[in-house]
Amino acid sequence: MATLARRLPANVPGALFVDSSCIDCGACRWIAPASFDLVGSQSRVHAQPRDALQRARAAEALLSCPTASIGVARASGTAADDAADDAPPLHREVVAAAGRFPRPFAPRALHCGFHREASFGATSWLLLRPAGNVLIDVPRFTAPLVRRLEQQGGVRWLFLTHRDDVDGHAQFAAHFGCERLLHRGDHGAATAGVERLLDGDAPIELDDDLVALPTPGHTRGSTCLLARTPAGADPAIAPPLLFSGDHLAWDDATARPYGFRDACWHSWPQLIESTRRLVAHPFEWLLPGHGAPGRAPAAEMAARLRGAIAEMEQER
Repeated sequence: MATLARRLPANVPGALFVDSSCIDCGACRWIAPASFDLVGSQSRVHAQPRDALQRARAAEALLSCPTASIGVARASGTAADDAADDAPPLHREVVAAAGRFPRPFAPRALHCGFHREASFGATSWLLLRPAGNVLIDVPRFTAPLVRRLEQQGGVRWLFLTHRDDVDGHAQFAAHFGCERLLHRGDHGAATAGVERLLDGDAPIELDDDLVALPTPGHTRGSTCLLARTPAGADPAIAPPLLFSGDHLAWDDATARPYGFRDACWHSWPQLIESTRRLVAHPFEWLLPGHGAPGRAPAAEMAARLRGAIAEMEQER
């Protein structure tokens, strides 16, 4: 739990605050940018939520924080008790927000919230499909989330984008009886129970609407998941989505994808070549494991991806 004793001085006055346990995963900043930004190497509250939507997003950021570094205080300065009648409105909103995850975010894609510290706050997504839902990477195993996943039809596949974000996979597999998928390049002792190992660098057809795209670079076995428009569906309603793990994220400032040069554990040149291959696979939504998601029409997304590659080349 966030504590007032460790409240960061950079927070603006008010009930919502970030404490010094923040690890700069960045989740709160894309979930609730109206409230959170970055000062130095830690997030802080730059503006208190002003309306119902901002309170909702701030509450979702609080629940998603992998280190419980976000808190709510009473006007008296004491910690809020969510069971108390006089708890601040924002704290009551946190209770309500717990029942909203996974929250619809993009067409067919839901944000699971409840990010894990062991994966440095990586985002987990749920892809809704008539043929069986896909959980992309692993959120915290919490009762409200598990109940909502069950209500959404459960999980058929657990797609693990790379070795960094696998913590807790066995608990979800045991509960939902789902098949886990991971590239062999990232297979190890922590993933010994994974049922399906993917091989090679060529695209792997998983189903009519699903393609695994190996993208070595961040790690040897880093793999994106492309959810194509289902057969017979309107692309305007069900556009193609790319779940990129730690391979790519979206830069709001430049409105284009980018790679994590300072967090590339395997090979930066390979990451660039893997990104170049993605241009051949149209998608309109980039849904990453870290950083903000992005959206652009498929042709424009491809152009922006080429621009990102040109920038990456300068960092070789």
